[in-house]
Amino acid sequence: MEFGVYVNGYLPGPAAHDTASEHTMLHREAEYVIAADRSNWKYAWFGEHHSLTEYSHMSAPEVMMGYCARATERIHLGSAIMNLSPRVNHPVRNAERAAFLDHMSDGRYEWGTGRGAGSHEIAAFNILDKNSTKSEWEEAVHEIPRMWEQRDYSYEGESFTVPTPHNVLPKPYGVGHPPIWVACGNPPTFALAGKLGIGAIAFNFEPIFNLKGRIDAYKEAIAECTEPLGQFKNDNVMMTNAVICLADRKRAREVALRAGRGYLYSMVCLYHDTMPHPDGVAVWPEEPFQLPNEEMLDSLIKAGWLLCGDPDEVAEQVERYQSVGCDQLVFGLPSDSVEHEEVLEMLELFGTKVIPEFDSDPVHSTTRYRQQAVRKYPEFNHPVPDVEVTVLPTNALLS
Repeated sequence: MEFGVYVNGYLPGPAAHDTASEHTMLHREAEYVIAADRSNWKYAWFGEHHSLTEYSHMSAPEVMMGYCARATERIHLGSAIMNLSPRVNHPVRNAERAAFLDHMSDGRYEWGTGRGAGSHEIAAFNILDKNSTKSEWEEAVHEIPRMWEQRDYSYEGESFTVPTPHNVLPKPYGVGHPPIWVACGNPPTFALAGKLGIGAIAFNFEPIFNLKGRIDAYKEAIAECTEPLGQFKNDNVMMTNAVICLADRKRAREVALRAGRGYLYSMVCLYHDTMPHPDGVAVWPEEPFQLPNEEMLDSLIKAGWLLCGDPDEVAEQVERYQSVGCDQLVFGLPSDSVEHEEVLEMLELFGTKVIPEFDSDPVHSTTRYRQQAVRKYPEFNHPVPDVEVTVLPTNALLS
């Protein structure tokens, strides 16, 4: 099992309307990624959302990924997610951004895709029917790998066109292309991801054991996949959750019982209307659910709603995710009411004490999959004109 962190530009309360606080938050979240890189974490995922006040102010995660790529050495940097609707991001722009990030990260970029968080977000781009983005994703996700391979790409489709041949640049760096993922907000998407041979980005909004059937469906589908969407299969289920791992077990549990826990989830229920939510949960601005006592905390830990305790205790809780088939466990940072210095402490402690118990392979699973890449498309679709260039600048890298 591999491990990662997830940052989303989360800025609760009045700070969401203060640009100095935005600045502090964005730099803190970059600091979490840099700290994770030093302590065995393999992946950092960056949300992309638009106009979701408090919940996510990270509208241009590729900027932060470029910043973090320069400041890190090993950790992979992933989009979670890049919206593929041509009305939000034209597919050519998505292909360009992904390939460019692949270069600037030296092949450490992970291409997570999806349809967007919900109706409020996509309405900012004049998309009023949230169901209309499903077919757009299906169309674009099949075309972008072709853009990465072909030098004269053209296309006439339902939701976008590239009417004349174009060489979409840059091409991905090195062997293959960035590993492909899709956000699985609804149960059927797990099987679809497996059928396409791409990774599943999942969100733990229910007890962990409830997800076993979906993970099994994914694993069955990907085992039968003989024609993956991209150049290789990315056999991976990534699950997000929250963790409070501190050296002092008592202090970790006190953090879990602090006021304000659950505020983030009330905003999930406000904005994410493309995902199912349990009945009776608080929707912002309703008062978020507050853990009343340690008995309730224990029941939530047992069900897998969160991980909490000292490193030994948290390692036992991680085993439950391993038992249901989860390949990568990712923690959203900062979790509600966990202070900045506590996040940094947790990153080092979990990274040095818990991760080695589950992940001793220095190579990322997606790197191994990418090494198996096989081209799918011809380099040219059209006749190549007979052009001869007789003089090149002296600084041309190849002649």
